[in-house]
Amino acid sequence: MVLAPKLHLRQTQSLVMTPQLLQSIRLLQMTHLELAHFLDAEIERNPLLERGEDGAGEWRDGETQSEARDSSDGEDRGNNTAEAISDKLDASLENLFPDDPGTHDRIGPDLSAQWKSAGGNGLQAAGSGSYDLEGTTAAARTLRDHVNEQIALAFTDPADLLMAHELAEGLDEAGYMLADLDEIADRIGARRTALEAVLATCQTFDPPGLFARGLAECLALQLIARDRYDPAMRAMIDNLDLLAKRDFQALGRLCGVDAEDLADMLAEIRTLDPKPGMMFSTGTADPIVPDVIVKAASDGGWAIELNPETLPRVLVNEPYYARIAAQTRDADRQFLSECLQNANWLTRSLDQRAKTILKVASEIVRQQDAFLVGGVSHLRPLNLRTVADAIGMHESTVSRVTVNKYIMTPRGTFELRYFFSSALASASGGEAHSSEAVRGRIRQLIDDERPEAVLSDDSLVDILHGEGIDIARRTVAKYREALNIPSSVQRRREKKMLAAASGGGRSAA
Repeated sequence: MVLAPKLHLRQTQSLVMTPQLLQSIRLLQMTHLELAHFLDAEIERNPLLERGEDGAGEWRDGETQSEARDSSDGEDRGNNTAEAISDKLDASLENLFPDDPGTHDRIGPDLSAQWKSAGGNGLQAAGSGSYDLEGTTAAARTLRDHVNEQIALAFTDPADLLMAHELAEGLDEAGYMLADLDEIADRIGARRTALEAVLATCQTFDPPGLFARGLAECLALQLIARDRYDPAMRAMIDNLDLLAKRDFQALGRLCGVDAEDLADMLAEIRTLDPKPGMMFSTGTADPIVPDVIVKAASDGGWAIELNPETLPRVLVNEPYYARIAAQTRDADRQFLSECLQNANWLTRSLDQRAKTILKVASEIVRQQDAFLVGGVSHLRPLNLRTVADAIGMHESTVSRVTVNKYIMTPRGTFELRYFFSSALASASGGEAHSSEAVRGRIRQLIDDERPEAVLSDDSLVDILHGEGIDIARRTVAKYREALNIPSSVQRRREKKMLAAASGGGRSAA
């Protein structure tokens, strides 16, 4: 065998991920909020892109939108002369009241420009759309602000004020005091007993439960504020682990109460707030805006449309490009050509994104028609490959489309991923069952169980087998835990306690 250099020609095909293709892929998996931020950045970067509004796409012949605006402004300025106004009003400008807000600024121009609530420029700014309403609203009240106000009223001694503010610095967003008292005492040179006395005063602040060092102390502080921290309640707070296990028999013995009193105590515990500081949390939950809307059609089918609120409106200002390109040099013309190419590609990608979302959503609705009619019990098992094969796309494309996209149906608003669930075989050899539908059936069976006949996981398996669902016991236990449903032993204890409490109440009556 002789080793020598040789040249070979080989022809192969490969997919090249161009920047434009990568951009189209990223656009598919963006939410409408992420897409809005992305488009804002692109519009700022590309002078040929404009945000499309109502009627924004109507260009005059050889005239840009800005030119049309300038011409209309010129017409308005021509109509605002003294003679024109006099003809319209049949009066002269001298007959107008001198204190009319439209004739002059009521305060100096410099002060009027700085003072948003001023009558002159402030009103004009509001009419022009530049008025900042958020600048006149009060800032959100934080937990630190609320606590500092009470500290100023509760303490007068400078040393106590210093210790109280140091304790307030250790509060978390739930209102718990996480800082170590010994560490604070060493840092500020205070005695531990004095620091504990200040902490005891801070624990009387409103809302009750602030400055607690644990869940038990937080609940105890709220019960003390209600004057309900009796020995029985103290015993229950000291044994929260038994309450979590629903060992009501042991709790009743430790608290020294019967089933009826224990039920009343549990009801009062449920009214307490385990995180009293969260009411001052400034975080807000953004509402879900659906990307697709499904409504019942007149012909008995389903009308599927994209939500116009989430559709981006972007226009390419080609007249502006034609006017500027003719007056620029070669380097600038090349830059404008690249901007035009990128703008056209972006608009095509946005159009393709909308069509893909609508196509995937339409196929999901077709596959899950029984769910829209009958509810979760009729949800069919579905995977990405089934939808991809039906619409002639790749699984990865369907996966990107269904991430963080929501669809509003007569049954509620769901993420598109909700309709994809694994299949459980049928015990009778029929059609497979959706795992989500089986979860719903398990919850329904547990909600309908009686106190004297609590269903164990084995009993649930037998019932589901009788309904034609082939499922293992460990799968039932996994689904039950995912639904945050306690075990049959814990449910039996709770139902017996509630039944005994209601029975005791009837006999007492």
